[in-house]
Amino acid sequence: MSLSLTRRSLAALAVAALLPLSAQAQDKPIKVGVTAGPHAEIMEVVKKVAEKDGLKIEIVEFSDYVQPNAALNAGDLDANSYQHLPYLENQIKDRGYKLTNIAWTVNFPMGAYSKKVKAIGEVKEGSRVAIPNDPTNGGRALLVLESAGLIKLKKDAGLKATPLDIAENPKKLRIVELDAAQLPRALDEVEIAVINTNYAIPAGLKPTQDAIAIETPKSPYVNLIAVRTQEKDRPEFAKLVKAYQSPEVKAFVEQKYQKAVVAAW
Repeated sequence: MSLSLTRRSLAALAVAALLPLSAQAQDKPIKVGVTAGPHAEIMEVVKKVAEKDGLKIEIVEFSDYVQPNAALNAGDLDANSYQHLPYLENQIKDRGYKLTNIAWTVNFPMGAYSKKVKAIGEVKEGSRVAIPNDPTNGGRALLVLESAGLIKLKKDAGLKATPLDIAENPKKLRIVELDAAQLPRALDEVEIAVINTNYAIPAGLKPTQDAIAIETPKSPYVNLIAVRTQEKDRPEFAKLVKAYQSPEVKAFVEQKYQKAVVAAW
């Protein structure tokens, strides 16, 4: 065997050895974290659309707001889709995460619900009002209460208002701060609970019908897809965004949630 032929044979063997690894890498799914309920349901549709473009997605469900960012930052996920920008920014500030928003997804107008009263005007003095206990969603809930005329916040309170920022509370409402996922169950114990829509819907609540107060869809709380900052230019993410912001996903959101969830692209 000539030296030239030997070199060509070795090169061919090298290429053949690399091909299975390359194919295997392409077949490896990206892991996307979501919270249970609408985010998970929407991602199932995204998954089907993405498969047509050669992207495989493994959906990982979480039951709270804290773990998806922790898992993403630690490298256990490739992306997550469950939070709005004020929450992500607060997590980055408090925990030092290196995460970046790569696309807008949907908006979930937050609503106030009650099993005790049927209208805001029926709220009695001293009523207990439950809100999320994380800074951004707690502030968001207080803004819902303010827009409903139940309280008035300090002028400089902003999006991260806390109960300490309540300037006027004419009905002496008692604010109870709970984990966001626990709020639907708290409706049996409190007069009002201000609940994120992604937890309200799985609990059987219909925001556009059951909420006694609801924020406008045009709010600062549009949800997003987050990834690790150093990996934001991975080609898989372009396919993920394309699949999420597809006509198929938009049609699903509109039909499934009837304006309780709004496409934001």
